[in-house]
Amino acid sequence: MPDNIFKGSYEGASSTGSGQQIHKKAVFFDADGTICDIEKGTPASAVEAITKLVKNGHQAWLCTGRSRAFVPDYLEQIPFTGMISACGSTIEKDGKRLFNKEMTPEVAKLSVEVLRKYGLIPVMEGADFMYYDKEEYTDEVNWYASLITESLGDKWRPIRGNEDCMRINKISAKMTAGCDAEAALSILSEYYDIIRHEGSSSFVGNTIELVPKGFNKAVGIAAVIRLFDIPWEDTIVFGDSNNDLAMFEYAATKVAMGNASPKIKELADYVTSDMFHYGIRDGLRYLKLI
Repeated sequence: MPDNIFKGSYEGASSTGSGQQIHKKAVFFDADGTICDIEKGTPASAVEAITKLVKNGHQAWLCTGRSRAFVPDYLEQIPFTGMISACGSTIEKDGKRLFNKEMTPEVAKLSVEVLRKYGLIPVMEGADFMYYDKEEYTDEVNWYASLITESLGDKWRPIRGNEDCMRINKISAKMTAGCDAEAALSILSEYYDIIRHEGSSSFVGNTIELVPKGFNKAVGIAAVIRLFDIPWEDTIVFGDSNNDLAMFEYAATKVAMGNASPKIKELADYVTSDMFHYGIRDGLRYLKLI
């Protein structure tokens, strides 16, 4: 049975109380489809489990494809050790930005022109702002477009008027009927690595992600463990979608959510249930971390 949904702060989580010494791990959690839903927020059980994980002395990192500007307040309230955002392009710890890979304004402008030429809708994602034109990126294109605008607040900017000064980490290109995605990607693959998603009914089903060449979630995790002397064998990842593939190919231990793509499940060491059926809690319990 689904548990309650969390959108506020969590208080009162307790540790295991067992007194056992547990070898400390660094756990990296994807966001959408793993610990949060764009409409419903984060399940209370996931917040409680991650809070308990940290109280038990382990590290908990958000490792999301969302740009930093699109990390909502309810995720900020979870006691993450740090955040890797924009598929490895931005890293922060204790509220301090340590790294931020941005495309040049010239490449960002070219990207918009190419995507539009071939019938795709550009959503330009940066650490401080996201850029898209509301008359172009509508609920008819993606049902959650208005939810994104609401979540961003003053972090939304139109592309129109900012064509020459956009500061972005990555792009979510929205496919529309009749678009020629392959033609656009053949040009833009000079600058970006391409992530394709499966399943037209999912949150990212009609989206192609364009990430700076050489960057992905695994690159972000590798940088974090190097910076903070975390042994690779102590890395654990939780994820569900194809932008998690790189970190599933990299990490020592991989936990797939019950709603994960087939490719993610194939790589997983363990498949837990979905997030609304205690997937995070049960996965961490299976690993004996909480």
